[in-house]
Amino acid sequence: MRTIDLRGQNLTPAELLAAVPRASAARAAALDAAEEIVAAVHTEGESALREQAERFDGVSGHEIRVPRSHIEEAVAGLDPDVRAALDESIARVREGSAAQVPAPRATEIAPGARVTQRWQPVGRAGVYVPGGKAVYPSSVIMNVVPAQVAGVASLALCSPPRADCGGRVHPTILAVAGLLGVDEVYAMGGAGAIGALAYGVASLGLDPVDVVTGPGNNFVAAAKRVVAGAVGTDAEAGATEILIAADDTADAALIAYDLISQAEHDEQASAVLVTDSTDVAARVQTQIEALQPRTRHAARVAEALAGPQSAIVLVDDADTMARFSNAYGPEHLELHVAGARDAAASYTNAGALFVGSFTPVSLGDYMAGSNHVLPTGGQSRYASGLGAYTFLRPQQVVEYDRDALGVVADRIVALADAESLPAHGEAVSARFTKGDALN
Repeated sequence: MRTIDLRGQNLTPAELLAAVPRASAARAAALDAAEEIVAAVHTEGESALREQAERFDGVSGHEIRVPRSHIEEAVAGLDPDVRAALDESIARVREGSAAQVPAPRATEIAPGARVTQRWQPVGRAGVYVPGGKAVYPSSVIMNVVPAQVAGVASLALCSPPRADCGGRVHPTILAVAGLLGVDEVYAMGGAGAIGALAYGVASLGLDPVDVVTGPGNNFVAAAKRVVAGAVGTDAEAGATEILIAADDTADAALIAYDLISQAEHDEQASAVLVTDSTDVAARVQTQIEALQPRTRHAARVAEALAGPQSAIVLVDDADTMARFSNAYGPEHLELHVAGARDAAASYTNAGALFVGSFTPVSLGDYMAGSNHVLPTGGQSRYASGLGAYTFLRPQQVVEYDRDALGVVADRIVALADAESLPAHGEAVSARFTKGDALN
C-alpha cells in the first residue's frame, strides 16, 4: 500500500478532500459505459439484456425470469448451517429495520388546524443483488427485509446469471429470496439490470419500479445515477470502501485482517488506514505483506491494495484523523483508538461506524442488525445507508376547518398580493364571500 504523508500541514477542508485517495478515472469510465448499457435496455428491452448477459456473464439462452421451481429447489437444497445463519441474520435485520419506521404524528397548529406527518411506502421496489466475483445472499436480506418492514407491496429482485450455475442465479441467492417470500426474480446483472428495473421489460412481464436499491460495482452505482429521476434510488453503493482510524493502542494484525477483508470484494475496493502513529503504520504494512499472499483471493486483494484508491495516511494527531475521515466520508469506518465510543462523536461522515476492536465490518455485513448497503464515493457526507426509510415517502396531510382558515385568510391574501399571485388570495376569499355553499 502506498503512503500519503499529511504530517506538518495545516490543511483546509478543501485540501483534505483533495488528499483523499479515489479511483476517479474508473468511476468516470463506469458512468460512460452505464449510460450506453441502460439506454440499450430502455430501447431494446430483452434483446439488449440477452446480449449483455452473453458479453459480461458468458451466458446465453437462459431463463431471465426465474421460474418458481428454481426458487423452491434452491430452498430445499440449502445447507442447514447456512439456513440457520440466514434465519438469524433475517431476524436481526428485521428488528433493526423496524426502528426506522416513524410513527404518524399529528400537529395542532391552531384550533381546527391540523397537519399530520405520515410515511407512505412506495408501491413497488426493485432490489439488486450482486453475484459476479462473489455470492451475496446477505444482500438479499439487506434489501428485501427493510422493504418488507416499510410495507412495500410489490418486490422484484435481480441478480446476474452465472455460467457456473447453467445460466441460473446462484442457488443461495434464490434460496434467500424463497425464505423471504420473494418470487419475482430475474437473472440479469450489472447496469442493464438497473435499467430494466427502472423502465420495465414488457416481454418478461417486468413492470417498472418506483425505487431501485442495492449494492454492486462501479457500473451498478453509475447506472443508478443514469436512471435517477425516472425512479428513486438509494445512495450509490459501488465498490466497497473501508477506512480505519487507529492510534498507537491499535492491534496492527486486526487492522490488516480488516483491510484485507474488504479488499477481497473487488479489485476496485478501497482500503485506507489513517493514523497518527508511524509505528502502527509500519506494523500494519508488515502484517499485510504476511497475510495477503495466504488469503484465498490473494491476487484480487493485491490489486485492490496497490490501487490509487487505497493508502496508509499519516497525520499529526487525533483531531486530524477525524477531519480526514470526515472529508473522505467512507462507506465503512472502523475506530481502533483509545476511548473509541467517546471518539465516535467526532466522526460524523460515514455510512456506518464500527466502534472498537471487537466490532469489525464483517459483523455489519452479516449479523449486527444494521444494514450493509451503504453509500460509497464520499456520499456518506450527505446520504445515508439503506433502511426501511429508503422505501418510505414522508407525506403531509393538511386539514383546516372554516374558522381556522378564517384566522389566516387576510394574511394569505396579503402574501399572495405581495407575490403578484392574486388568484391565490381569491381562492381563499371565495370560501367566505359565497356564504356556506362551499362548506
